[in-house]
Amino acid sequence: MEFKRARSDEQRDERRRQILRTAAEMLAEMPVAKISLNELSRRVGLAKSNVLRYFESREAVLLELLDVEVRDWLAYLDHTLKASAGTPRERGDQLAADLAGSLAQRPALCDLTSAHAGVLEHNVSADVALRHKRATRDTYETQARLILRCLPELGSHDATQLAATATLITAAAWPYSRPPEALLAAYATDPALAAMRVDFTDLLRQTLAVTISGLLARQQNPPVGVPGLKG
Repeated sequence: MEFKRARSDEQRDERRRQILRTAAEMLAEMPVAKISLNELSRRVGLAKSNVLRYFESREAVLLELLDVEVRDWLAYLDHTLKASAGTPRERGDQLAADLAGSLAQRPALCDLTSAHAGVLEHNVSADVALRHKRATRDTYETQARLILRCLPELGSHDATQLAATATLITAAAWPYSRPPEALLAAYATDPALAAMRVDFTDLLRQTLAVTISGLLARQQNPPVGVPGLKG
């Protein structure tokens, strides 16, 4: 759809989608830190002031793009995560592998997640922050339901905890798994240092598997002396 000025609601919605699509294309070429509002405006074909009619800041664009990427990921999980046979430990390990593998296939989502707290939640209004946090709450609830499909033993509270842990570990591990050229050269020069390089998929899988095992163990062995629980 081509138009010089968005006049109808349909045109305004399409213009917002165009801006988000362009931001997603840029994210496939460069990290979040290098995406500027000036370059985004140029690629969309609008003045920066016009882009700001639809999104209040660069961060607001990327924050909404993060929500879009998360919804796409959840749709994929809804299609692929299946209940299976096996012990809770076996099913937990498989769930950890499925979650880690699916995130590793989504570099844009991982990059946005790694910039979430430190960048994307800054320079936005309270209204934008409120919409995003509500979307995040819905995301965790949806992810928890998908987790329970594979591992009902966790219960809703621990499934939500696992969903939050997956986000936090992704945010921490992703930048470490993308070292700059200087570190790559250091690893190549001294092979003894190569073990320090982070493999994103493996680290996330192992961390989620251990988290799942820990959550299940705590359910089976509640603390002694807590009212209402048997020691």
